[in-house]
Amino acid sequence: MSNEKELLEEELEEMTEKEAENTAEPQEEAKAEASEQQPELTNEEKLEKELSEMKDKYLRLMAEYDNYRKRTAKQLLENTQTAKSNTLADILPVFDNFERAAGAESADETYKSGVQMIFKQFEDMLTKLGVEVIDPTGQEFDPEIANAVNRIEDENLGENIVAQTFQKGYKIGDKVIRYAMVVVANS
Repeated sequence: MSNEKELLEEELEEMTEKEAENTAEPQEEAKAEASEQQPELTNEEKLEKELSEMKDKYLRLMAEYDNYRKRTAKQLLENTQTAKSNTLADILPVFDNFERAAGAESADETYKSGVQMIFKQFEDMLTKLGVEVIDPTGQEFDPEIANAVNRIEDENLGENIVAQTFQKGYKIGDKVIRYAMVVVANS
């Protein structure tokens, strides 16, 4: 009997071990499934993080593009103004000559009126392009718009006043195309 008892105990022990193994397998599977679910959450978090990084990169790229667009537009405007200024600087001596010709005495009134009409047309074109005349005669000398080529003493004028303009200056907006050449009194 004790033999049978021992056999029964052994069988019972084996059955318990098998049941423990059987129940351990589902527990391990449940743990494995749980650990698989855990990476899914981590994957989701990774995806959210990646999405956030992509949004950040996108916003930075859009800001960079916007800055590039503004910078390019500004450079284009500056290049246009520079080209316009350089071209007008080359044309201004011709304009000066037309001004002298229009003011000169002539026996032929038809010729004189033709020169004056061309001068007026030239003057209107410069005005249309936004060119302003700088004639500082009678004003205080400003080195930002004029070059002093001579000094005189004149009791009728105040100190540092432009007494005479030899050559008019021209500007577009705030940019000086050609500085006026002037004589400054009492400096």
